[in-house]
Amino acid sequence: MTMSVVDASVWVSVLLPQDVHHRTARRWLDARLASDETIVSPVLLLSEVGGAIARQMRSPETAARALKFIEGIPGLRLVPVDHRLGRASAELAVRLGLRGADAVYVAVAAHLKIPLVTLDAEQRERAREVIEVSMPQADRRTGASRSGE
Repeated sequence: MTMSVVDASVWVSVLLPQDVHHRTARRWLDARLASDETIVSPVLLLSEVGGAIARQMRSPETAARALKFIEGIPGLRLVPVDHRLGRASAELAVRLGLRGADAVYVAVAAHLKIPLVTLDAEQRERAREVIEVSMPQADRRTGASRSGE
């Protein structure tokens, strides 16, 4: 079974049609879900995406619909942030100079030994020291979506 940790930047892009990466991110995610890939994110994803969409759209209702959509995805596994994961995240934040939330996604990927997919360039660059990291992008030859840079 293929799995990837997908961070909030990708989800926000998927959910906001006006986002510059929307089409590519949406195609990539749709292809992953169609192939029965498991998408993993820390439960922190919900507050990050909900807050980002509410701020950008100035609409709590739109954010609530986005969260309902995310929670309804059968191929999504939300990982709780317990003390162990919180401590691992803190150590990665310190060691790699990551923002706190970014470190949580990296810690989940490191713990599960699976890649992280993000649109955040700083997170990709800094996390490469400990995990495989990529961004969603369309395969130009086939039009299908794949993960890579």
